[in-house]
Amino acid sequence: MDLGITGKRALVCASSKGLGLGCAQALAEAGVDLVMNARGAEALEAAAADIRSRYGVEVTTVAADVTTPEGQAQVLAAADSPDILVTNAGGPPPGLWSDWTRDDFIAALDANMLTPIALMKACLPGMMDRGWGRVVNITSQSVKAPIAVLGLSNAARTGLTGYVAGTARQVAPAGVTINNLLPGIHATDRAKSLDEGVSRAQNISTDDAREQRQETIPARRYGTAAEFGQTCAFMCSQHAGFMVGQNILLDGGATNATI
Repeated sequence: MDLGITGKRALVCASSKGLGLGCAQALAEAGVDLVMNARGAEALEAAAADIRSRYGVEVTTVAADVTTPEGQAQVLAAADSPDILVTNAGGPPPGLWSDWTRDDFIAALDANMLTPIALMKACLPGMMDRGWGRVVNITSQSVKAPIAVLGLSNAARTGLTGYVAGTARQVAPAGVTINNLLPGIHATDRAKSLDEGVSRAQNISTDDAREQRQETIPARRYGTAAEFGQTCAFMCSQHAGFMVGQNILLDGGATNATI
């Protein structure tokens, strides 16, 4: 399918690996020029070089922590009013409700709520002026069904979801859509870290921890970054202009809900 976005320009955050990289690759395959961001310069440059060689699109890299005001200023200067924005940041660590402090919550809000909001506020005016724009926020299945040990993420990402619900409907008349893409467990470093935590807690192997988790997913497997990226690319396409303020689960059926 031709997504109709060849020649558009996208800012994709945290895109040197994992789900962010999957999104960057899928957009590049659709002919979109990229501004890629990550904290680690080495992995970022390697990912960008691979995308340039495979898809022939223009790729600008910005090694910076996008959760800081300085990092946000760097990526926004490089992106120069993008047509597409994909926000993404690693989730806060798992834990127990009684252990989290105010500082823990502030850090989670900065990364997973306030940073996407700041990037949207910077990019939306240009999109609205041009009469076209796409924003996809990578959040989590936990905004649909909370995951107890991920309380920091539950709180911060649900806050972002509430902000998007209202904002998406305000910018839609200008041809700009904002939607959220909610991953379940995918085969990324984040999943490996969670499996290692289960392995230590239950005194089982990491492979057994993964197999145990896969049994809770109706699809009986983890998702892939590639299929996640293709879903993101469709949400950024010309064909998704009537999708406004939605929360799209991509979790292999793990969230047990009718609506």
